[in-house]
Amino acid sequence: MSMILSLAPIRALGLAALVLAALHGAAPAQTPNTKPSGNTPFSSMAIARDEADDCRVPKPPADLAETAYLRNGYRAILRILIAEEALATENWTCLLDQFTWDQALDALPRFQTSDNPRLPFNVLELYAQANALEAQVAEACAK
Repeated sequence: MSMILSLAPIRALGLAALVLAALHGAAPAQTPNTKPSGNTPFSSMAIARDEADDCRVPKPPADLAETAYLRNGYRAILRILIAEEALATENWTCLLDQFTWDQALDALPRFQTSDNPRLPFNVLELYAQANALEAQVAEACAK
């Protein structure tokens, strides 16, 4: 038993040395960036955006709405508006630059399901509707 107790300080020192070595090795690690390059080190897990992402509705600006729930809802509304326009005009090019966040805000009454200002719509239903419309656009575009 005294042998086990005498090993405890040695184990603690070994653990401390291991932690310090790990911290020292992590210090020179590069900060990941989103700019792809041919010689991007493995420590950077940045993934280059696909060309198709250029037409993907971006995350809304933080000042668009107070909560992420509302911002996500407005993003879904904008996706719906864009897909509806594509289907109505049979325009299969990227229409993202023709729409603004203000249009999503203005369209709120159409998608509103509650009088609660913090939960005026069901984001999951909006996302499902946006996904279905975007699938229709993709199908129509493929024809």
